[in-house]
Amino acid sequence: MAQMKAILVPVDGSENSDRAIKHALGLVAAGLAADLHLLNVQPSFGGAISTFVGRDQIDSYRREEGNKGLASAVALAAAASIPAKVHIGVGRQGEVVRDYARKLGADLIVMGTRGHTGLSGVLLGSVAQDVIAHSDVPVTLVK
Repeated sequence: MAQMKAILVPVDGSENSDRAIKHALGLVAAGLAADLHLLNVQPSFGGAISTFVGRDQIDSYRREEGNKGLASAVALAAAASIPAKVHIGVGRQGEVVRDYARKLGADLIVMGTRGHTGLSGVLLGSVAQDVIAHSDVPVTLVK
């Protein structure tokens, strides 16, 4: 198998995303990918909130929450002695992950899933389903 340029791992600090980062770290350690990118996606706020809260405060909040969501993945990568580049995006998860995958030249997206299937997955509006629907590159789901 040829070496991939980059793997993108969307993370949120949950056990599910920790399992995904461990899987991606294994791929990098095995020499299957050159770069590891970690992405936390923060939600967009409605236009009304900017009437009451300044742009700097919103940006600061997103950075703080994004870093919280990235913390366990960054720690796992550091423990494995594998450098990881971190990113914080804003918007709808599937679209933001797709855009970052394109921008970074990622060959693979690795992400955790809660394992919902069938009707429950549809009703819950799974982030994994959103990413798969928007992605241009293969997506590996880690349960």
